[in-house]
Amino acid sequence: MPPAWRRLAPGQVARVCTFDVVTGERRVVHETSEAVVEAPNWSPDGRHLYVNREGLIYRLAAEASGDGAGEVVATGHVREANNDHVLSPDGRYIYLSNGDGHLYEVPLGGGEPRRVSNNHPEPFRYFLHGISPDGRQLAYTGARQRGDDPFALLEIFTLAVAGGPDVQLTSSGRPSDGPEYSPDGEWIYFNSEMGSERAGHAQLYRVRTDGTGLQQLSSDERVNWFPHLSPDGSRMVYLSYPPGTTGHPADKTVLLRSMPPEGGPYRDLVELQGGQGTFNVNSWAPDNRRFAYVEYPLPG
Repeated sequence: MPPAWRRLAPGQVARVCTFDVVTGERRVVHETSEAVVEAPNWSPDGRHLYVNREGLIYRLAAEASGDGAGEVVATGHVREANNDHVLSPDGRYIYLSNGDGHLYEVPLGGGEPRRVSNNHPEPFRYFLHGISPDGRQLAYTGARQRGDDPFALLEIFTLAVAGGPDVQLTSSGRPSDGPEYSPDGEWIYFNSEMGSERAGHAQLYRVRTDGTGLQQLSSDERVNWFPHLSPDGSRMVYLSYPPGTTGHPADKTVLLRSMPPEGGPYRDLVELQGGQGTFNVNSWAPDNRRFAYVEYPLPG
């Protein structure tokens, strides 16, 4: 039986947009009412956006404007890709989180996948979010099962693309997610509930790639997820949920906010209907001015 993919509500659309942080210009580059489209990656050459849709990866023209479905990337037997995927810095590969809980490397032009992740003696799932600037390391959320909950323990890990042991960076026992390398390769940015006693109250953090130097970057009443740094490291944009949100659900009124990479005052950029699928992975353009996101407006 195929996975039960998230569906659009009657009259709802999935709209891939870009936003220019200098001019404030918002542009719609793709819209569909047929299926949920999620998590754009911007290609290193600036020409394409890569999104997931019902388990497959689609290539969209970054400057297009229309409702074409885009071009499917051939991913072999990997056909349950979720919204956790990244491109290699050289533009040769896409790395995917699949429905079987493992990570795969696939040529960006299409081809057979190579499994990157390890087997574990206990239930363990990989959710990919970041790749190092040299393309040699992946940063991911590792989910361990306890009892009937497959996501009971969520911690931050790294793993060599060429293979090797999983390296755990956090061990707070509180949910951590969305790890991403800084452009200089020195830090991993992520969101976590480690500093809060309120369930679901995630804030932004960073830690050095050896697990030292933990720093909390945000501290406010909203629930903050998925920090993404621009290619030159000068800007950070993240997804901000209303206070009291648990997890990162879909179809909420959310904000995309900017903040200095070292933390500090924030600025609201976009208010939209979305959440899950909107901004899960880094979607900055190579020009350091634009990023892509997905909104899911409801009718009325």
